Amino acid sequence: MKKGEIIGIVGGSGTGKSVLLKSIIGLLKPQRGTFELWGKNQAELSADELMKERRRWGVLFQDGALFSSLTVAQNIQVPLREYFDMSQSLMDEIAALKIALTGLQPEAGTKLPSDLSGGMRKRAGLARALALDPSILFLDEPTSGLDPIGAAAFDNLVKELKEALGLTVFMVTHDLDSLHSVCDRIAVLADRKVVVVGTLDEVLAFDHPWVHEYFHGPRARAAGIEAKD
Repeated sequence: MKKGEIIGIVGGSGTGKSVLLKSIIGLLKPQRGTFELWGKNQAELSADELMKERRRWGVLFQDGALFSSLTVAQNIQVPLREYFDMSQSLMDEIAALKIALTGLQPEAGTKLPSDLSGGMRKRAGLARALALDPSILFLDEPTSGLDPIGAAAFDNLVKELKEALGLTVFMVTHDLDSLHSVCDRIAVLADRKVVVVGTLDEVLAFDHPWVHEYFHGPRARAAGIEAKD
């Protein structure tokens, strides 16, 4: 990853996109290889050092992973309670700010996840991911399950937040529209490895069967990606 970019991670089913993300954020232990962030091998950090590092990133899982029994505001406050000793009034202010930042109405804070639409749950999950003012944002299939209009709106939101907050975004996605509209670079997983990393034009020019099928097919053309044969 490069600082300040949105990098899209794409690959066929079973290629390990979500496994890669979970390994990076520590939910899975890598069988081999290393992950370095800010020049530090994450596997070599102490528990205290790792906790400090993890305060610098936010994660949005595919289904939002919101606590169903907590309101949106309470969900956003979970990481604040974990890392800081704050007054309730301050946490309420921070939750309200993150809710507004992700385009939700103020009254969304008092609602349970079950009261929200799919798009609103995605935004609520994003608000929680931003609770600690992260430097890096990890997104796992953020537009999955959204209609084209909702997906485009979410893509635009991610791009706007990246520019406004100076975020670096690591986005696992299968959405060609997202790759086309918001990603600065794309990394393609195939053959049990990263086969190419580059801009969209560089990926389009890469000679690989899966890359050609995915990026030069009819769905790619529908997304505005022109074949560069």
